[in-house]
Amino acid sequence: MARHELYGDDGTVEGEQCPRCGDTFLADHGDRKHCGKCGYTEWE
Repeated sequence: MARHELYGDDGTVEGEQCPRCGDTFLADHGDRKHCGKCGYTEWE
């Protein structure tokens, strides 16, 4: 994933971060969001 998709022009985070880990982004798989580090999943 390109850097410009995760961070705004001013350096703020635009991607959703994992509430359990806090330091990784959640991957968007369409029907769910998933953390590759801890396995946390949010179903939509």
